[in-house]
Amino acid sequence: MEKENMQQSTFLFGKRNYIIMIVGLIFITLGFIFMSGGGSNNPEVFNNEIYNWQRIRLAPTLVIIGLGIEIYAILANPKK
Repeated sequence: MEKENMQQSTFLFGKRNYIIMIVGLIFITLGFIFMSGGGSNNPEVFNNEIYNWQRIRLAPTLVIIGLGIEIYAILANPKK
């Protein structure tokens, strides 16, 4: 009898929206992985690896694309 009185909970978004959100999170995670590392523990040693193309171009691009995908997943065809 209690089960009949309980309302069925509904999700705000559809399955498609959640899949798109996961793809966006993957892009953001990859961007932050490419940004990490490359430093030196010795302050007197300069490490040129900090200025490679992955940290300057690829990583920020992946994070921005991931944020765009997240915004699209939120705004795209929300479940009514």
